[in-house]
Amino acid sequence: MKTFDFSGWATRNNLKCSDGRTILKDAFKHHNGKTVPLVWNHQHNDPLNILGHALLENRDDGVYAYCKFNETESGKNAKLLVEHGDVSALSIYANQLKQQGLNVLHGAIRELSLVLAGANPGAFIDAVIRHGEESDEEAIIYTGENISMYHAEDKKEEEKLVKEDSKNEKKENEETVADVFETLNEKQKTVVYAMIGQALEENDEPEDNNNNNDSKGGDKVMKHNVFDKEDTICEDVLSHADTEAIFANVKRYGSLRDAVLAHGIENIDYLFPDAQNVTNTPQFIQREMGWVQKVMNGVHHTPFSRIKSIFADITEEDARAKGYIKGSFKKEEVFSLLKRTTTPTTIYKKQKLDRDDVVDITDFDVVAWLKSEMRVMLDEEIARAALVGDGRLSSSDDKVNEQNIRPIWTDSDLYTIKTPVTVAANATADEKAKAFIRAAIKSRKNYKGSGEPTLYTTEDVLTDCLLMEDTTSRVIYDSVSKLATALRVKEIVTVPVMEDLSRTVASDEYTLMGIIVNLSDYNIGADKGGAVNMFDDFDIDYNAQKYLIETRCSGALTKPYSAIALELTTEDAQG
Repeated sequence: MKTFDFSGWATRNNLKCSDGRTILKDAFKHHNGKTVPLVWNHQHNDPLNILGHALLENRDDGVYAYCKFNETESGKNAKLLVEHGDVSALSIYANQLKQQGLNVLHGAIRELSLVLAGANPGAFIDAVIRHGEESDEEAIIYTGENISMYHAEDKKEEEKLVKEDSKNEKKENEETVADVFETLNEKQKTVVYAMIGQALEENDEPEDNNNNNDSKGGDKVMKHNVFDKEDTICEDVLSHADTEAIFANVKRYGSLRDAVLAHGIENIDYLFPDAQNVTNTPQFIQREMGWVQKVMNGVHHTPFSRIKSIFADITEEDARAKGYIKGSFKKEEVFSLLKRTTTPTTIYKKQKLDRDDVVDITDFDVVAWLKSEMRVMLDEEIARAALVGDGRLSSSDDKVNEQNIRPIWTDSDLYTIKTPVTVAANATADEKAKAFIRAAIKSRKNYKGSGEPTLYTTEDVLTDCLLMEDTTSRVIYDSVSKLATALRVKEIVTVPVMEDLSRTVASDEYTLMGIIVNLSDYNIGADKGGAVNMFDDFDIDYNAQKYLIETRCSGALTKPYSAIALELTTEDAQG
Protein backbone atom coordinates (compact mmCIF):
# COMPACT_ATOMS: atom_id res chain seq x y z
CA MET A 1 0.00 0.00 0.00
CA LYS A 2 1.55 3.29 -1.13
CA THR A 3 -1.14 5.80 -0.17
CA PHE A 4 -0.29 6.08 3.55
CA ASP A 5 3.00 6.34 5.43
CA PHE A 6 1.93 4.51 8.59
CA SER A 7 -1.13 3.27 10.46
CA GLY A 8 -2.10 2.61 14.05
CA TRP A 9 -4.72 2.83 16.73
CA ALA A 10 -5.94 6.39 17.33
CA THR A 11 -7.78 5.18 20.42
CA ARG A 12 -8.89 1.86 21.88
CA ASN A 13 -12.19 1.01 23.52
CA ASN A 14 -12.77 -0.03 27.13
CA LEU A 15 -9.32 1.07 28.33
CA LYS A 16 -9.05 3.58 31.14
CA CYS A 17 -7.14 6.69 30.01
CA SER A 18 -4.84 8.67 32.28
CA ASP A 19 -7.50 11.39 32.70
CA GLY A 20 -9.91 8.81 34.15
CA ARG A 21 -12.18 8.51 31.12
CA THR A 22 -13.04 5.27 29.34
CA ILE A 23 -14.04 5.38 25.69
CA LEU A 24 -16.84 2.94 24.92
CA LYS A 25 -17.44 1.07 21.70
CA ASP A 26 -18.66 3.10 18.72
CA ALA A 27 -18.21 6.42 20.57
CA PHE A 28 -16.68 7.79 17.36
CA LYS A 29 -18.53 5.58 14.89
CA HIS A 30 -19.79 8.59 12.92
CA HIS A 31 -16.18 9.47 12.04
CA ASN A 32 -15.66 6.28 10.08
CA GLY A 33 -14.04 7.22 6.76
CA LYS A 34 -13.43 10.87 7.72
CA THR A 35 -10.11 12.68 7.39
CA VAL A 36 -8.67 14.76 10.22
CA PRO A 37 -5.41 16.75 10.55
CA LEU A 38 -2.27 15.00 11.77
CA VAL A 39 -0.63 17.30 14.34
CA TRP A 40 2.47 17.26 16.48
CA ASN A 41 1.67 16.91 20.21
CA HIS A 42 -1.72 18.73 19.99
CA GLN A 43 0.02 22.05 19.22
CA HIS A 44 -2.33 24.24 17.16
CA ASN A 45 -0.50 27.51 17.51
CA ASP A 46 1.79 27.13 14.49
CA PRO A 47 0.96 25.86 10.99
CA LEU A 48 4.39 24.16 10.98
CA ASN A 49 2.96 21.70 13.51
CA ILE A 50 0.52 20.36 10.89
CA LEU A 51 2.29 17.19 9.76
CA GLY A 52 -0.32 15.73 7.39
CA HIS A 53 -3.69 14.02 7.68
CA ALA A 54 -5.26 10.81 8.94
CA LEU A 55 -8.09 8.67 7.56
CA LEU A 56 -10.16 7.22 10.42
CA GLU A 57 -11.75 3.80 10.49
CA ASN A 58 -14.14 2.73 13.23
CA ARG A 59 -13.56 -0.86 14.40
CA ASP A 60 -14.95 -3.05 17.14
CA ASP A 61 -11.83 -2.42 19.24
CA GLY A 62 -11.63 1.33 18.66
CA VAL A 63 -10.67 3.86 15.99
CA TYR A 64 -7.90 2.94 13.57
CA ALA A 65 -6.02 5.56 11.54
CA TYR A 66 -4.19 5.53 8.20
CA CYS A 67 -1.79 8.47 8.21
CA LYS A 68 -0.04 10.41 5.48
CA PHE A 69 2.71 13.00 6.04
CA ASN A 70 2.76 16.21 4.02
CA GLU A 71 5.77 17.58 2.13
CA THR A 72 6.65 20.29 4.67
CA GLU A 73 9.94 20.17 6.56
CA SER A 74 7.99 19.28 9.72
CA GLY A 75 6.19 16.48 7.90
CA LYS A 76 9.40 15.05 6.49
CA ASN A 77 11.10 15.21 9.88
CA ALA A 78 8.17 13.51 11.61
CA LYS A 79 8.20 10.79 8.96
CA LEU A 80 11.84 10.00 9.77
CA LEU A 81 11.06 9.91 13.50
CA VAL A 82 8.30 7.37 12.91
CA GLU A 83 10.35 5.24 10.52
CA HIS A 84 13.22 5.09 12.99
CA GLY A 85 10.90 4.23 15.88
CA ASP A 86 11.68 7.42 17.81
CA VAL A 87 7.98 8.30 18.14
CA SER A 88 5.39 5.61 18.57
CA ALA A 89 2.36 6.96 20.42
CA LEU A 90 -0.85 8.43 18.98
CA SER A 91 -3.40 10.64 20.71
CA ILE A 92 -6.75 12.08 19.71
CA TYR A 93 -8.22 15.51 20.36
CA ALA A 94 -12.00 15.28 20.73
CA ASN A 95 -14.81 17.50 21.97
CA GLN A 96 -18.62 17.68 22.05
CA LEU A 97 -18.46 14.74 24.43
CA LYS A 98 -21.49 12.96 25.79
CA GLN A 99 -20.64 11.07 28.93
CA GLN A 100 -22.21 8.76 31.44
CA GLY A 101 -20.05 9.33 34.44
CA LEU A 102 -16.51 8.93 33.11
CA ASN A 103 -17.62 6.73 30.22
CA VAL A 104 -17.46 8.52 26.87
CA LEU A 105 -20.50 7.60 24.76
CA HIS A 106 -20.09 10.02 21.88
CA GLY A 107 -17.71 12.71 20.68
CA ALA A 108 -16.13 14.50 17.73
CA ILE A 109 -12.49 13.81 16.85
CA ARG A 110 -10.91 17.06 15.68
CA GLU A 111 -7.32 15.93 15.10
CA LEU A 112 -4.89 13.08 15.63
CA SER A 113 -1.48 13.83 17.13
CA LEU A 114 1.89 12.18 17.24
CA VAL A 115 2.90 12.33 20.89
CA LEU A 116 5.81 11.21 23.02
CA ALA A 117 3.47 9.39 25.38
CA GLY A 118 -0.24 8.75 24.95
CA ALA A 119 -3.06 8.87 27.43
CA ASN A 120 -4.80 5.81 25.99
CA PRO A 121 -2.63 2.71 26.63
CA GLY A 122 -3.88 1.14 23.42
CA ALA A 123 -3.13 4.08 21.10
CA PHE A 124 0.08 3.39 19.18
CA ILE A 125 1.60 3.01 15.73
CA ASP A 126 1.61 -0.62 14.70
CA ALA A 127 2.70 -0.43 11.07
CA VAL A 128 5.12 1.78 9.15
CA ILE A 129 5.10 1.63 5.38
CA ARG A 130 8.36 2.33 3.56
CA HIS A 131 7.74 3.35 -0.01
CA GLY A 132 10.05 1.97 -2.64
CA GLU A 133 11.16 -1.30 -4.15
CA GLU A 134 13.19 -2.68 -1.22
CA SER A 135 10.51 -2.77 1.45
CA ASP A 136 6.71 -2.81 1.31
CA GLU A 137 5.99 -3.05 5.04
CA GLU A 138 7.48 -3.02 8.47
CA ALA A 139 5.67 -3.93 11.67
CA ILE A 140 6.88 -2.39 14.91
CA ILE A 141 5.78 -3.39 18.39
CA TYR A 142 5.73 -0.59 20.96
CA THR A 143 3.42 -1.72 23.75
CA GLY A 144 4.01 -5.43 23.98
CA GLU A 145 0.71 -6.24 22.32
CA ASN A 146 0.40 -8.50 19.31
CA ILE A 147 1.51 -6.79 16.14
CA SER A 148 -0.58 -6.62 13.02
CA MET A 149 1.25 -7.52 9.84
CA TYR A 150 -0.17 -5.79 6.79
CA HIS A 151 1.01 -6.71 3.33
CA ALA A 152 0.61 -4.24 0.54
CA GLU A 153 -2.25 -6.07 -1.16
CA ASP A 154 -4.11 -6.56 2.15
CA LYS A 155 -3.85 -2.91 2.88
CA LYS A 156 -5.14 -1.97 -0.54
CA GLU A 157 -8.16 -4.13 0.03
CA GLU A 158 -8.75 -2.65 3.48
CA GLU A 159 -8.35 0.89 2.23
CA LYS A 160 -10.86 0.11 -0.51
CA LEU A 161 -13.33 -1.17 2.07
CA VAL A 162 -12.84 1.92 4.22
CA LYS A 163 -13.56 4.20 1.30
CA GLU A 164 -16.67 2.21 0.37
CA ASP A 165 -17.91 2.38 3.98
CA SER A 166 -17.39 6.11 4.06
CA LYS A 167 -19.40 6.55 0.86
CA ASN A 168 -22.26 4.56 2.34
CA GLU A 169 -22.34 6.55 5.57
CA LYS A 170 -25.63 8.38 5.99
CA LYS A 171 -25.61 12.17 5.98
CA GLU A 172 -26.90 13.93 9.07
CA ASN A 173 -30.07 16.00 8.82
CA GLU A 174 -28.29 19.27 9.59
CA GLU A 175 -24.96 20.40 8.19
CA THR A 176 -22.58 21.51 10.96
CA VAL A 177 -19.47 23.65 10.84
CA ALA A 178 -17.39 20.48 10.90
CA ASP A 179 -19.31 19.12 7.89
CA VAL A 180 -18.56 22.29 5.94
CA PHE A 181 -14.92 22.05 6.97
CA GLU A 182 -14.69 18.56 5.50
CA THR A 183 -15.61 19.97 2.07
CA LEU A 184 -12.36 21.98 1.94
CA ASN A 185 -9.34 20.72 0.02
CA GLU A 186 -6.00 20.11 1.74
CA LYS A 187 -4.61 23.52 0.82
CA GLN A 188 -7.67 25.30 2.21
CA LYS A 189 -7.56 23.21 5.37
CA THR A 190 -3.91 24.16 5.94
CA VAL A 191 -4.84 27.85 5.79
CA VAL A 192 -7.67 27.28 8.27
CA TYR A 193 -5.31 25.44 10.61
CA ALA A 194 -2.95 28.42 10.55
CA MET A 195 -5.78 30.83 11.36
CA ILE A 196 -6.97 28.61 14.20
CA GLY A 197 -3.49 28.36 15.61
CA GLN A 198 -3.16 32.11 15.90
CA ALA A 199 -6.43 32.35 17.83
CA LEU A 200 -5.83 29.62 20.39
CA GLU A 201 -4.30 29.99 23.85
CA GLU A 202 -2.25 27.16 25.28
CA ASN A 203 -0.50 26.52 28.57
CA ASP A 204 2.23 23.94 27.97
CA GLU A 205 3.74 24.06 31.46
CA PRO A 206 3.45 20.81 33.45
CA GLU A 207 0.81 21.03 36.16
CA ASP A 208 3.04 19.21 38.62
CA ASN A 209 6.61 18.60 37.56
CA ASN A 210 7.28 16.32 40.52
CA ASN A 211 4.36 14.01 39.76
CA ASN A 212 4.64 14.02 35.99
CA ASN A 213 5.17 10.59 34.52
CA ASP A 214 5.58 9.92 30.82
CA SER A 215 3.98 6.52 31.21
CA LYS A 216 0.81 8.27 32.38
CA GLY A 217 0.43 10.53 29.41
CA GLY A 218 3.05 13.29 29.28
CA ASP A 219 2.56 17.00 29.82
CA LYS A 220 -0.48 18.54 31.46
CA VAL A 221 -1.92 20.99 28.95
CA MET A 222 -5.09 23.01 28.38
CA LYS A 223 -6.42 23.38 24.84
CA HIS A 224 -9.28 25.22 23.18
CA ASN A 225 -11.06 24.44 19.92
CA VAL A 226 -12.64 27.23 17.90
CA PHE A 227 -14.83 24.82 15.89
CA ASP A 228 -17.29 24.62 18.83
CA LYS A 229 -19.95 26.89 17.34
CA GLU A 230 -22.93 24.56 17.16
CA ASP A 231 -26.21 25.61 18.71
CA THR A 232 -25.90 23.04 21.49
CA ILE A 233 -23.64 23.86 24.40
CA CYS A 234 -20.61 21.58 24.67
CA GLU A 235 -20.72 19.99 28.08
CA ASP A 236 -17.18 18.62 27.93
CA VAL A 237 -14.07 18.46 25.78
CA LEU A 238 -11.44 15.70 25.66
CA SER A 239 -7.82 16.15 24.66
CA HIS A 240 -5.73 13.04 25.20
CA ALA A 241 -1.98 13.12 25.87
CA ASP A 242 -2.87 13.46 29.56
CA THR A 243 -4.62 16.84 29.09
CA GLU A 244 -7.23 18.32 31.40
CA ALA A 245 -10.74 19.09 30.20
CA ILE A 246 -10.81 22.42 28.33
CA PHE A 247 -14.33 23.40 29.26
CA ALA A 248 -16.27 22.69 32.41
CA ASN A 249 -20.05 22.81 32.35
CA VAL A 250 -20.76 26.15 30.67
CA LYS A 251 -24.28 26.30 32.12
CA ARG A 252 -22.85 25.97 35.61
CA TYR A 253 -20.80 29.15 35.26
CA GLY A 254 -23.25 31.07 33.13
CA SER A 255 -20.90 32.01 30.30
CA LEU A 256 -18.15 30.58 28.14
CA ARG A 257 -15.70 33.16 29.49
CA ASP A 258 -16.26 32.20 33.15
CA ALA A 259 -16.13 28.49 32.33
CA VAL A 260 -12.77 28.84 30.59
CA LEU A 261 -11.30 31.07 33.31
CA ALA A 262 -12.31 28.47 35.88
CA HIS A 263 -9.76 26.13 34.25
CA GLY A 264 -6.93 28.62 34.50
CA ILE A 265 -6.78 29.97 30.94
CA GLU A 266 -5.79 33.61 31.14
CA ASN A 267 -6.20 36.32 28.48
CA ILE A 268 -9.21 34.56 26.95
CA ASP A 269 -10.21 38.04 25.73
CA TYR A 270 -7.69 37.59 22.93
CA LEU A 271 -10.24 35.32 21.25
CA PHE A 272 -13.05 37.88 21.45
CA PRO A 273 -13.67 40.66 18.88
CA ASP A 274 -11.81 43.93 19.42
CA ALA A 275 -13.73 46.71 21.16
CA GLN A 276 -14.84 49.51 18.86
CA ASN A 277 -15.37 53.21 19.52
CA VAL A 278 -19.00 54.30 19.53
CA THR A 279 -17.93 57.82 18.53
CA ASN A 280 -15.39 59.07 16.00
CA THR A 281 -13.46 61.14 18.56
CA PRO A 282 -12.98 60.96 22.37
CA GLN A 283 -15.81 62.64 24.25
CA PHE A 284 -15.02 65.39 26.76
CA ILE A 285 -16.11 65.08 30.37
CA GLN A 286 -17.24 68.64 30.96
CA ARG A 287 -19.75 70.86 32.65
CA GLU A 288 -23.04 71.61 30.94
CA MET A 289 -22.15 74.27 28.36
CA GLY A 290 -25.54 75.35 27.01
CA TRP A 291 -25.46 78.55 29.06
CA VAL A 292 -22.12 79.62 27.55
CA GLN A 293 -23.51 80.18 24.06
CA LYS A 294 -26.54 81.98 25.51
CA VAL A 295 -24.18 84.40 27.26
CA MET A 296 -21.80 84.82 24.30
CA ASN A 297 -24.68 85.32 21.86
CA GLY A 298 -26.62 87.57 24.24
CA VAL A 299 -23.94 90.18 25.03
CA HIS A 300 -23.44 93.29 22.92
CA HIS A 301 -20.25 93.31 20.82
CA THR A 302 -18.26 96.34 19.71
CA PRO A 303 -15.21 96.51 17.39
CA PHE A 304 -13.29 98.51 19.98
CA SER A 305 -12.10 97.43 23.41
CA ARG A 306 -11.87 100.64 25.42
CA ILE A 307 -15.38 101.28 26.69
CA LYS A 308 -16.37 104.61 28.21
CA SER A 309 -19.75 105.18 29.87
CA ILE A 310 -20.94 108.67 30.85
CA PHE A 311 -24.21 109.24 32.70
CA ALA A 312 -26.02 112.27 34.11
CA ASP A 313 -27.90 111.48 37.32
CA ILE A 314 -31.20 113.33 37.13
CA THR A 315 -32.93 111.37 39.85
CA GLU A 316 -31.85 113.79 42.60
CA GLU A 317 -34.27 116.36 44.06
CA ASP A 318 -32.26 119.25 42.66
CA ALA A 319 -32.78 117.93 39.12
CA ARG A 320 -36.53 118.28 39.30
CA ALA A 321 -38.36 120.94 37.30
CA LYS A 322 -39.62 123.76 39.52
CA GLY A 323 -42.65 125.97 39.72
CA TYR A 324 -42.26 129.75 39.22
CA ILE A 325 -43.66 132.52 41.38
CA LYS A 326 -43.85 135.93 39.72
CA GLY A 327 -40.98 138.11 40.71
CA SER A 328 -38.95 135.28 42.33
CA PHE A 329 -35.45 133.98 41.38
CA LYS A 330 -35.24 131.04 38.97
CA LYS A 331 -32.79 128.35 40.20
CA GLU A 332 -30.55 126.36 37.89
CA GLU A 333 -30.89 122.58 37.68
CA VAL A 334 -28.14 120.69 39.43
CA PHE A 335 -27.13 117.09 38.54
CA SER A 336 -23.90 115.09 38.62
CA LEU A 337 -22.09 113.39 35.76
CA LEU A 338 -20.90 109.83 36.18
CA LYS A 339 -18.15 108.32 34.05
CA ARG A 340 -16.51 104.86 33.83
CA THR A 341 -13.86 103.51 31.47
CA THR A 342 -13.07 99.83 30.96
CA THR A 343 -9.86 98.71 29.25
CA PRO A 344 -9.05 95.31 27.69
CA THR A 345 -7.18 92.32 29.05
CA THR A 346 -5.81 89.15 27.42
CA ILE A 347 -7.45 85.77 28.00
CA TYR A 348 -5.72 82.72 26.54
CA LYS A 349 -5.44 78.93 26.56
CA LYS A 350 -2.29 77.05 25.54
CA GLN A 351 -1.77 73.41 24.58
CA LYS A 352 0.94 71.23 23.06
CA LEU A 353 1.30 67.80 21.47
CA ASP A 354 4.36 65.74 20.70
CA ARG A 355 4.64 65.61 16.91
CA ASP A 356 5.12 61.83 17.06
CA ASP A 357 1.67 61.54 18.63
CA VAL A 358 0.14 63.79 15.97
CA VAL A 359 1.56 61.55 13.25
CA ASP A 360 0.70 58.26 14.97
CA ILE A 361 -2.95 59.09 15.75
CA THR A 362 -4.66 58.21 12.50
CA ASP A 363 -8.20 57.38 13.67
CA PHE A 364 -9.23 61.04 13.75
CA ASP A 365 -7.84 64.56 13.33
CA VAL A 366 -6.35 65.06 16.80
CA VAL A 367 -5.30 68.67 16.07
CA ALA A 368 -8.82 69.75 15.07
CA TRP A 369 -10.20 67.90 18.09
CA LEU A 370 -7.78 69.69 20.42
CA LYS A 371 -8.49 73.10 18.91
CA SER A 372 -12.24 72.62 19.38
CA GLU A 373 -11.64 71.93 23.08
CA MET A 374 -9.51 75.06 23.40
CA ARG A 375 -12.23 77.26 21.85
CA VAL A 376 -14.94 75.79 24.09
CA MET A 377 -12.90 76.43 27.23
CA LEU A 378 -11.98 79.97 26.14
CA ASP A 379 -15.64 80.87 25.58
CA GLU A 380 -16.60 79.38 28.95
CA GLU A 381 -13.95 81.45 30.71
CA ILE A 382 -15.12 84.71 29.11
CA ALA A 383 -18.76 83.94 29.89
CA ARG A 384 -17.94 83.03 33.50
CA ALA A 385 -15.82 86.16 33.99
CA ALA A 386 -18.63 88.37 32.63
CA LEU A 387 -21.37 86.79 34.74
CA VAL A 388 -19.78 86.02 38.14
CA GLY A 389 -16.00 86.42 37.78
CA ASP A 390 -13.44 83.67 37.22
CA GLY A 391 -13.37 82.65 40.89
CA ARG A 392 -9.59 82.69 41.23
CA LEU A 393 -7.86 84.50 44.08
CA SER A 394 -6.67 88.03 43.43
CA SER A 395 -3.11 86.86 44.03
CA SER A 396 -3.31 84.24 41.25
CA ASP A 397 -1.27 84.96 38.13
CA ASP A 398 -4.03 83.37 36.04
CA LYS A 399 -6.86 85.56 37.33
CA VAL A 400 -8.89 87.51 34.81
CA ASN A 401 -8.69 91.11 36.00
CA GLU A 402 -12.13 92.21 37.21
CA GLN A 403 -11.42 95.82 36.23
CA ASN A 404 -11.19 94.69 32.60
CA ILE A 405 -13.92 92.03 32.50
CA ARG A 406 -16.33 93.34 35.12
CA PRO A 407 -18.51 90.60 36.73
CA ILE A 408 -22.20 91.47 36.74
CA TRP A 409 -22.65 89.87 40.17
CA THR A 410 -20.15 92.13 42.01
CA ASP A 411 -20.38 95.21 39.80
CA SER A 412 -20.97 98.65 41.28
CA ASP A 413 -24.37 99.29 42.87
CA LEU A 414 -24.98 101.83 40.12
CA TYR A 415 -25.09 98.98 37.61
CA THR A 416 -26.14 95.89 39.62
CA ILE A 417 -28.93 96.06 42.20
CA LYS A 418 -28.06 93.85 45.18
CA THR A 419 -31.29 92.31 46.49
CA PRO A 420 -31.04 90.21 49.67
CA VAL A 421 -33.22 87.10 50.05
CA THR A 422 -33.60 87.04 53.80
CA VAL A 423 -34.64 83.85 55.60
CA ALA A 424 -34.34 82.36 59.07
CA ALA A 425 -31.16 80.44 59.88
CA ASN A 426 -33.12 77.16 60.00
CA ALA A 427 -35.28 77.87 56.94
CA THR A 428 -36.40 74.93 54.79
CA ALA A 429 -35.82 74.60 51.05
CA ASP A 430 -39.44 75.58 50.39
CA GLU A 431 -39.10 78.68 52.55
CA LYS A 432 -35.91 79.71 50.75
CA ALA A 433 -37.53 79.18 47.34
CA LYS A 434 -40.59 81.19 48.34
CA ALA A 435 -38.44 84.04 49.63
CA PHE A 436 -36.38 83.96 46.41
CA ILE A 437 -39.46 84.30 44.21
CA ARG A 438 -40.89 87.15 46.31
CA ALA A 439 -37.57 89.04 46.30
CA ALA A 440 -37.14 88.63 42.53
CA ILE A 441 -40.63 89.92 41.77
CA LYS A 442 -40.45 92.88 44.19
CA SER A 443 -36.98 93.94 42.98
CA ARG A 444 -38.19 94.42 39.42
CA LYS A 445 -39.40 97.94 40.26
CA ASN A 446 -35.76 99.04 40.48
CA TYR A 447 -34.73 97.42 37.20
CA LYS A 448 -33.78 99.94 34.48
CA GLY A 449 -32.30 97.58 31.91
CA SER A 450 -33.40 96.95 28.35
CA GLY A 451 -36.50 94.93 27.51
CA GLU A 452 -37.32 91.62 29.17
CA PRO A 453 -34.38 90.18 31.13
CA THR A 454 -33.30 86.56 31.70
CA LEU A 455 -32.79 84.81 35.04
CA TYR A 456 -29.46 83.02 35.41
CA THR A 457 -29.52 80.65 38.38
CA THR A 458 -28.48 77.22 39.63
CA GLU A 459 -30.16 73.84 39.22
CA ASP A 460 -30.73 73.64 42.98
CA VAL A 461 -32.57 76.96 43.16
CA LEU A 462 -34.68 76.12 40.08
CA THR A 463 -35.54 72.68 41.45
CA ASP A 464 -36.60 74.05 44.82
CA CYS A 465 -38.88 76.57 43.11
CA LEU A 466 -40.49 73.89 40.94
CA LEU A 467 -41.09 71.63 43.97
CA MET A 468 -43.03 74.24 45.91
CA GLU A 469 -46.54 73.11 46.87
CA ASP A 470 -49.63 74.93 48.06
CA THR A 471 -51.65 74.04 51.14
CA THR A 472 -53.36 71.21 49.22
CA SER A 473 -49.98 69.64 48.27
CA ARG A 474 -50.40 70.70 44.66
CA VAL A 475 -47.29 71.84 42.80
CA ILE A 476 -47.55 75.57 42.24
CA TYR A 477 -45.32 75.83 39.16
CA ASP A 478 -45.55 72.69 37.07
CA SER A 479 -43.24 73.97 34.32
CA VAL A 480 -40.21 76.22 33.95
CA SER A 481 -42.11 78.54 31.62
CA LYS A 482 -44.83 79.16 34.24
CA LEU A 483 -42.15 79.97 36.82
CA ALA A 484 -40.47 82.35 34.36
CA THR A 485 -43.78 84.12 33.80
CA ALA A 486 -44.26 84.55 37.53
CA LEU A 487 -40.75 85.95 37.90
CA ARG A 488 -41.33 88.34 34.95
CA VAL A 489 -38.34 87.07 33.01
CA LYS A 490 -38.00 85.91 29.39
CA GLU A 491 -36.41 82.56 30.30
CA ILE A 492 -34.53 80.77 33.04
CA VAL A 493 -30.98 79.53 32.32
CA THR A 494 -29.11 77.29 34.73
CA VAL A 495 -25.37 77.96 35.13
CA PRO A 496 -23.20 75.24 36.77
CA VAL A 497 -20.41 77.67 37.69
CA MET A 498 -22.83 79.66 39.88
CA GLU A 499 -23.08 76.79 42.37
CA ASP A 500 -21.95 77.63 45.95
CA LEU A 501 -20.74 81.16 45.21
CA SER A 502 -20.78 83.59 48.11
CA ARG A 503 -19.21 86.89 49.17
CA THR A 504 -18.68 88.58 52.49
CA VAL A 505 -19.77 92.16 53.19
CA ALA A 506 -19.02 93.66 56.61
CA SER A 507 -18.64 90.13 58.08
CA ASP A 508 -22.03 89.09 56.67
CA GLU A 509 -22.14 86.27 54.14
CA TYR A 510 -24.25 86.50 50.99
CA THR A 511 -24.78 83.43 48.78
CA LEU A 512 -25.64 84.03 45.13
CA MET A 513 -29.01 82.57 44.09
CA GLY A 514 -29.57 84.24 40.75
CA ILE A 515 -28.86 87.14 38.41
CA ILE A 516 -31.57 88.90 36.41
CA VAL A 517 -30.12 90.73 33.43
CA ASN A 518 -30.62 91.43 29.74
CA LEU A 519 -27.15 90.75 28.37
CA SER A 520 -27.63 93.21 25.55
CA ASP A 521 -26.75 95.77 28.26
CA TYR A 522 -23.37 94.07 28.77
CA ASN A 523 -20.73 95.04 26.20
CA ILE A 524 -17.74 92.94 25.17
CA GLY A 525 -15.34 94.88 23.01
CA ALA A 526 -12.28 93.79 21.07
CA ASP A 527 -10.08 95.75 18.68
CA LYS A 528 -9.41 94.44 15.20
CA GLY A 529 -6.28 92.57 16.29
CA GLY A 530 -7.73 91.42 19.59
CA ALA A 531 -10.45 89.12 18.30
CA VAL A 532 -10.15 85.40 18.98
CA ASN A 533 -7.05 84.07 17.21
CA MET A 534 -5.41 80.65 17.03
CA PHE A 535 -1.63 80.36 16.72
CA ASP A 536 0.48 77.29 15.83
CA ASP A 537 4.18 76.89 16.53
CA PHE A 538 6.70 74.05 16.34
CA ASP A 539 9.41 73.58 18.95
CA ILE A 540 12.31 71.94 17.10
CA ASP A 541 14.30 71.21 20.25
CA TYR A 542 11.49 69.27 21.94
CA ASN A 543 9.66 68.01 18.83
CA ALA A 544 6.51 69.66 20.20
CA GLN A 545 3.64 71.14 18.23
CA LYS A 546 2.26 74.04 20.30
CA TYR A 547 -1.10 75.76 20.00
CA LEU A 548 -2.34 79.03 21.49
CA ILE A 549 -5.81 80.56 21.39
CA GLU A 550 -6.30 84.01 22.83
CA THR A 551 -8.34 87.17 22.73
CA ARG A 552 -7.85 90.66 24.07
CA CYS A 553 -11.14 92.19 25.11
CA SER A 554 -13.02 94.17 27.73
CA GLY A 555 -16.44 93.64 29.26
CA ALA A 556 -18.82 95.71 31.38
CA LEU A 557 -22.43 96.71 31.90
CA THR A 558 -23.18 99.91 30.06
CA LYS A 559 -26.51 100.88 31.66
CA PRO A 560 -27.16 101.81 35.28
CA TYR A 561 -29.44 99.48 37.27
CA SER A 562 -29.49 97.00 34.40
CA ALA A 563 -28.94 93.86 36.55
CA ILE A 564 -30.32 92.39 39.77
CA ALA A 565 -28.23 90.06 41.95
CA LEU A 566 -30.37 87.95 44.31
CA GLU A 567 -28.34 86.82 47.34
CA LEU A 568 -29.38 84.54 50.20
CA THR A 569 -28.72 85.77 53.71
CA THR A 570 -30.10 85.04 57.16
CA GLU A 571 -32.05 87.32 59.48
CA ASP A 572 -29.16 87.28 61.96
CA ALA A 573 -26.84 88.64 59.27
CA GLN A 574 -29.32 91.39 58.48
CA GLY A 575 -29.31 92.27 62.16
